[in-house]
Amino acid sequence: MSRGKHALLLQLGGRIKRLRKKKGYTQTDLAVHLDLNRGHLSDIETGKREAGIITLQVIARGLDTTMSSLLKGL
Repeated sequence: MSRGKHALLLQLGGRIKRLRKKKGYTQTDLAVHLDLNRGHLSDIETGKREAGIITLQVIARGLDTTMSSLLKGL
């Protein structure tokens, strides 16, 4: 994985993690709420895995935000 791609994944994952914590969710809470695997969510937050467009939309809605807000400035 290129450095630029990895940095992008880390930024996006960090943004998701901050929003999740702001909402008071644990990874398990959010994963259950969104019907996602907790390990998959963890990998997205830590930049180990790319999130597809559908998964990003599900996460954004679950965090009461938009995909545009999640991706803005990345």
